[in-house]
Amino acid sequence: MPTGDFKSSRARAPASAARFTNTHWSIVWSATDRRNPSQAKEALEKLCRVYWPPLYAFVRHQGENPHDAQDLTQSFFERLLEKDYLQSVNREKGRFRSFLLASLKHFLSNERDKARAQKRGGGHVTIPLDFQSAETHYTVELVEQLTPEIIFERRWAMALLDQTMMRLREDYTVRGKGVLFDVLKGTLTEARGSIPYSALTIRLGLSEAAVKMAVHRLRQRYREVLRAEVAETVASPGEVDDELRQVLRVLSG
Repeated sequence: MPTGDFKSSRARAPASAARFTNTHWSIVWSATDRRNPSQAKEALEKLCRVYWPPLYAFVRHQGENPHDAQDLTQSFFERLLEKDYLQSVNREKGRFRSFLLASLKHFLSNERDKARAQKRGGGHVTIPLDFQSAETHYTVELVEQLTPEIIFERRWAMALLDQTMMRLREDYTVRGKGVLFDVLKGTLTEARGSIPYSALTIRLGLSEAAVKMAVHRLRQRYREVLRAEVAETVASPGEVDDELRQVLRVLSG
């Protein structure tokens, strides 16, 4: 699990407030605005591509077989992308993950039979979902005998970290430092005392002092990107620190 002292990042919270005009939550509800439906739908589709694994895991842990779980997940996204369906779901204050889970439960209780009757691949959703990868995770989680809600939260946290790493790599690549990121990314998951700086200096052709500085900057940037990603999943800046703690708690549990 990526490590880092998130306490030091709290001082930057006010600067992140401006981001809340374009959070995941606001994007979801802008999809009900008929003035710019195509832009809202495109944004929501992107969110679905990132955050569908926790939803599939929840459906799977409800006892559904892989085929039915795939059908239900795809059908849920089809309904979620329909503005009328979004308007019919009671808004959950706070976290985007709470909204998604509440929406999924609403869908499962009211639309399960209809979703199962639909032929696989017969829907209108064009979001590519890697169900094989999700099924591999399900097999591992099944052994742990955790509740569907806990599995959902764990997969949600993992999706946040995956998205953070993707954005971080894009950030480094744009600045011409993609190779540096690929070499140092392992330092985000290792304890400080176990980092083989000598091996890194050889691979990068840098001094040990330069490598240590690069690692420090990578970790600092990781904390910033993770915080920004979490900020996009809550309704207000005041909830960011609590959500960060929740992510770390779930992953360490």
